[in-house]
Amino acid sequence: MNGLSNKILYGGDYNPEQWPRDVWKEDMRLFNLAGIDIATVNVFSWARNQPDEKTYRFEWLDDVMDMLHTNGVRACLGTGTAAHPAWMAHTFPDMLTVDSQGRKKKYGRRHNSCPNSPTFRLYSERLAKKLAERYKDHPALLLWHVNNEMGWRCYCENCERAFRVWLKERYGTLVVLNAAWYTSFWGHTFYDWEEIVLPSQQSEHFNVSGHESTAFPAMSIDYDRFNSDSFLACYKLERDAIKSVIPEALVTTNFQSNGTYKPLDYFKWAKELDIVALDSYPANDTPMSQIAMRHDLMRGLKNGEPFLLMEQSPSQLNWKDVNPLKRPGVMRLWSYQAVARGAEAVMFFQLRRSAGAFEKFHGAVIDHVGHENTRVFSECAELGRELQQLGDTLLGATTKSRVAIVFDWDNWWAIEHSSGPTKQLKYLQQIQRYYDAFYNRSVQVDMIGLETELSGYDLVIAPVLYMVKPGYAAKLEAYTSGGGTFVTTFFSGIVNEIDLVTLGGYPGELRKLLGIWVEETDALFPGQPNSMVMKGNLDGLERSYSCGTLCDLLHTEGAETEAVYGGCFYAGMPAVTRNRFGKGEAWYLASDPEAAFLEAFFKHLTDKLNIVPVAKTPPGVEASVREKDGRQFTFLLNHNDRPATVQIGEEPSMELLSGMRLSGESELPPYGVFILEGPSKGAGP
Repeated sequence: MNGLSNKILYGGDYNPEQWPRDVWKEDMRLFNLAGIDIATVNVFSWARNQPDEKTYRFEWLDDVMDMLHTNGVRACLGTGTAAHPAWMAHTFPDMLTVDSQGRKKKYGRRHNSCPNSPTFRLYSERLAKKLAERYKDHPALLLWHVNNEMGWRCYCENCERAFRVWLKERYGTLVVLNAAWYTSFWGHTFYDWEEIVLPSQQSEHFNVSGHESTAFPAMSIDYDRFNSDSFLACYKLERDAIKSVIPEALVTTNFQSNGTYKPLDYFKWAKELDIVALDSYPANDTPMSQIAMRHDLMRGLKNGEPFLLMEQSPSQLNWKDVNPLKRPGVMRLWSYQAVARGAEAVMFFQLRRSAGAFEKFHGAVIDHVGHENTRVFSECAELGRELQQLGDTLLGATTKSRVAIVFDWDNWWAIEHSSGPTKQLKYLQQIQRYYDAFYNRSVQVDMIGLETELSGYDLVIAPVLYMVKPGYAAKLEAYTSGGGTFVTTFFSGIVNEIDLVTLGGYPGELRKLLGIWVEETDALFPGQPNSMVMKGNLDGLERSYSCGTLCDLLHTEGAETEAVYGGCFYAGMPAVTRNRFGKGEAWYLASDPEAAFLEAFFKHLTDKLNIVPVAKTPPGVEASVREKDGRQFTFLLNHNDRPATVQIGEEPSMELLSGMRLSGESELPPYGVFILEGPSKGAGP
């Protein structure tokens, strides 16, 4: 991010092609009033730019780019490939996607291009290169935006052929593939690559459960990997076309579903992006810990590097059953939440509200009335002034955490393709529950991938680590023996990277580290709890906590028992264990406990490790810290619709947005934000 701008970027998606030119001049005046300094253009303009196979018309875009530069607005230039032209679909029907039931789509909507269509790849790459050649020296150009919210699932013949090629590269021979997929089950042995078809509702998937329920999880996980790789290949084609003309170009694409989009492995994608960019669209009733976790995940995708908040709504959404307005102050609050957790751009969809079609009621900086005298515009302009005032103060500031939570897309896919022991187990929900235990106490957490170095963390948690990839058990053993504290849970260490059960007893490769053997796993119906009865060795924990979903029936092999089950035929068997391993310790939570246990348990561990909260805050007030050049910036965010009293400390701190020096108790307004500057205290012990 260094050098991209001298302040937090502020702007969003701008679609001048939807408007007559006499509106453009007024837009520039309003952009200036709002402090807009970046506009994402040309995102859905393929049909306008290329009316037939051989013709390209960029004159309108020339005018847009020139206009932006004249008015001091930088361009985030889209490649326009998120929606192919109608003429292209008509001429080259191989571009059209096929759903999991084998139905070929007709032209329409967007995201309707097959990622393995030779036609799509040819024309999208060509368009990206032509744009780069035309605008390589344009002074407005700051950033490239490939496609838009990439990713869906396609089951066409292009994809089926490409899947076979992908499998050959991964496995080499059918002997290896048959072993990996365990095709001796149900007589599925393949003798020719052409016999392999995509796992779909026409083949291995059960219609009642859509994409998730499958007869061959290993095959379906490989399809998920292949599908993610297919779209990544499309991104790289466009990126490389741009960089062949502009080697120093900064290229990204926007991640969707608030950053936890299941079809794409964003850790793998992030390696290929110059900057991670996120679209964040929480509903009014979305718990803010969910959005905080996803912001932390975006920061973790590239090992702590800042990211761009590329899209959010200035006010209401348009695709929910009910789409309420954002209450006054909420847009500003949520913008600063992203900044607090690593964002160095605050951008909207959209800058001017569309006059027609699907998104005409989606929020915008400039509403249908067309002038600045609206509540939303006033709030956007105020935020623009604050970001201008902050300047480069926060640019390059980092987040230091001593706690990490492991997140892995392959593990997500594998758990939810599993045909047992329960469909109630949802990976994202489990990750969120563990994250919340720290968020609610204002303890900072890094969301990390399997490749992240662990030595900088005192506490690493890997909820439901069902799939253990090659070398990861050894990595966890080295971390723990070196003095780290590791926590994992029920349904961990079950399978390897190809979803084959690790024989010899659960938790497989983690058995030595955890000092336990899991004999059986009980699945409980919703509303059928068991309990975890503590043995009284852990400070701050109560006598008993409820648990459910799954209960592992385990035997200790060196581990100490810290809690036992309180009910069912396995009452008295270990439910929480601790294994001293080298200089560290490894914990196992054998069931899915209530939130009160997780908060008390992790308070015990963080107290023991001298990991302190960022701040002591009342309910509904979020706290996080960024650091830079020996200075610490503490963000206090009031998600309540009423004032909250916060403790600033005895030493006065400068509040950057108001310019006031605060100390002692201060009142944080409803949906209010404080950014407090002070000397760094460090994240180490």
